[in-house]
Amino acid sequence: MLKNERFQIILDLLADKGTVTVKDIMNSLNVSDMTVRRDLTELDNLGKLKRIHGGAQSISLYKSEELSHVEKKEIHMEEKEEAAKYAAQFIHSNDTIFLGPGTTIELLATYIENPDLRIVTNSLPVFNIFQNKDEIYEIYLIGGGYRRRTGAFIGNIANDALKKFKIGKTFISVNGINNESIMTANIDEGLTQKIVLDNSQEKYIVMDHHKFNKEDFYEFYSLQNITGVITDSKISKELEKKYNEYTIVYSYGKSSKN
Repeated sequence: MLKNERFQIILDLLADKGTVTVKDIMNSLNVSDMTVRRDLTELDNLGKLKRIHGGAQSISLYKSEELSHVEKKEIHMEEKEEAAKYAAQFIHSNDTIFLGPGTTIELLATYIENPDLRIVTNSLPVFNIFQNKDEIYEIYLIGGGYRRRTGAFIGNIANDALKKFKIGKTFISVNGINNESIMTANIDEGLTQKIVLDNSQEKYIVMDHHKFNKEDFYEFYSLQNITGVITDSKISKELEKKYNEYTIVYSYGKSSKN
C-alpha cells in the first residue's frame, strides 16, 4: 500500500472516530507499529492531525470558536436540509413541540405543515417563520436575555418560564456530540436547552452528520437520555453503529434502528 493511501485511510478513521489508537490503525492497515508511528508523526507535522499518547486525534474534534448565525447558514446546507426534512415527519397534528435555536431547526420549521400544533420556542428566527400563522398554530415565544449570535432568548427569565412547560416533543440542534456527551458553545444556552429536555416526553437532536465526534465548550446533556438523533443520509455505517449504542440514530432515506 502506498504512503498516500495509508494517510487517507488514517484520516478517514479519524473523521469517523475522532481519536484512534496505534493498534486501531495497525489492524486497519495491516502494517507494523513502526510504520504507523512514522505516518502519524508525518501527518502531525503536515497539520493533518494531532499526535497524542498512543495514537492520534482529529484536528477538528474540538471547535475553538463559535460560528455566527450567518456563517452557519453557509455550511453543510444539503445535509441540514435532509435532516430537517426528515425531522418534520416526527411531528403530528395536535402535538406540543419545542423548537430550539439553530439554522437546522429553522429549516425544520419551514417543513412543518401539520395543523393544530402548539409551538414553543426561544428562537427569534424560528418565531418569525410562524408569526403570521397564528390561525393555524398556538405559538409561544419565550423571552429573556437575547443572544444575537444564535438569535436565542436565554438566562433566568427564559429558564423560569420554561420550567413551567410540559412539552410533548423537543427538537434541538447542537454544536457537537462525542460519545455520550452533547455539547454547545455557550453555558447559558446549554442550561436553557437542558431544562426543556428534562421537561419533554420525547427528546430529539436534529443535526448534520459532521457534528458527530465533535466537541465544544460546554457539555449539557447525555446522549443516553435522548430519544433519538435525526441526521442526513451521508452518515457512515461506522458512525451510525457507534452512536446507536447510546440512542436511536435516524438517518434520512434509511430505516430507523432498534
